[in-house]
Amino acid sequence: MVDLRVMTTTGEEMILEEATVQLFKTSLRGALLCPGNDGYDAARQVFNAMVDKRPALIVRCAGAADVVTAVHFAREHNVCVAVRGGGHNPAGHSLCEGGLVIDLSPMKGLRVDPLRKAVHAQGGVTWGDFDRETAAFGLATPGGMVSTTGIAGLTLGGGEGWLSRKYGLSCDNLLSVDVVTADGTFLTVNGSENEELFWGIRGGGGNFGIITAFEYRLHPVTQVLGGWLIYPLAQAKPLLTFLRDYLATTPEELTVLIVFMTAPADPMLPPAVHNTVVVVPAVCYTGSLPEGEKVLQPLRTFGTPAVDVIRPRKRNKSS
Repeated sequence: MVDLRVMTTTGEEMILEEATVQLFKTSLRGALLCPGNDGYDAARQVFNAMVDKRPALIVRCAGAADVVTAVHFAREHNVCVAVRGGGHNPAGHSLCEGGLVIDLSPMKGLRVDPLRKAVHAQGGVTWGDFDRETAAFGLATPGGMVSTTGIAGLTLGGGEGWLSRKYGLSCDNLLSVDVVTADGTFLTVNGSENEELFWGIRGGGGNFGIITAFEYRLHPVTQVLGGWLIYPLAQAKPLLTFLRDYLATTPEELTVLIVFMTAPADPMLPPAVHNTVVVVPAVCYTGSLPEGEKVLQPLRTFGTPAVDVIRPRKRNKSS
């Protein structure tokens, strides 16, 4: 390890001496990675491969204590900070050039309380992790539609998912969080402790502190009727006109997401739609299966879908 050139919060560069960095490293339970260290390049990769930032320091946090230590270090040395949960933000906000990344992705602890219908999840958990654990108990909460999305970023931004019409946003189902504030204070935040901060984090983004753990309310969900239809682009206008009126009459158990995309040359798809722009209504019905079949029948018989893969699906992983 050698002296490090780092970026300050004011956009200026400064040098951190090797002894200072080494002392910081020994104060952590998790790993401290610098450019050239094994695992550094893997740790700075995020979902959007176009983001190519090179932090000076990456703290791979093993727990909340590492988060507190990293915040105090950044404050003492005026180092620019980014916080990483799942690393799924398309803009790459979970990295910073030349600064300190407080990386929560190793913090994967999950504990389900089936009697209370609640789950405690650490800040590095993804929705794929979350759904695998809660599905074992026949429980769920509104969460990400992509399994690799982190629970932290999605929840702090509100969080819309397949269950949202029935059970609200992810942030509506928060019971409590653990927060490390900008001055390094660790707080428990919920409806009776630090209530104003609890109000702010539910949709206010990652502006109020680093959330090291979340507690969510869970709901019984064991099976859904879900999948998607694929329509040629030429049917987009009549399809969307139909959906405008259809969705105004459907129960809250049904969520529909509309996607415009270029269909891949997949052998499971009809050759006529390969590499063409298509319209895809993706659906999820969380009520009884017989009732779901009735609710979805008008959609499934509208127009001429090229593909219909709506079917009963057991909850064993995130979609």
